[in-house]
Amino acid sequence: MDTRNTAAAPPPATEGGDESDAVFASAAELFRLLATPMRLKIISALCGHEKNVSQLLAEIDTTQPNMSQHLAALYRAGVLAKRRDATQIYYRIASERAATLCRAVCMQIAVELDGGHEIPPAERLAPLASLKD
Repeated sequence: MDTRNTAAAPPPATEGGDESDAVFASAAELFRLLATPMRLKIISALCGHEKNVSQLLAEIDTTQPNMSQHLAALYRAGVLAKRRDATQIYYRIASERAATLCRAVCMQIAVELDGGHEIPPAERLAPLASLKD
């Protein structure tokens, strides 16, 4: 059983540093990890249930080496877990908090880009430039 879950808990406060520094550093690291459309697509594809690389490649247009690289990064960070079944490796969400964060941000941006709702500029997540067509 995989016990990795580093994305779910912030690191302890550093000596001489403020506890909020550790929180911000942990949040920044998570945002850095998720700051790639491919990784967001992978997390979205795995929200329903676990899948192997072939199943993910059928849903997401990329190469197998690129997919494997992104899966490895998400696994090392504790966002994904994996299990082997014969020759297949199946990936699943290990950090529900990371998946929930991705879902909330992506859904909010989708609503904003849809244009069907008037959202005050101070409440927008999507850059204003992407909302102007």
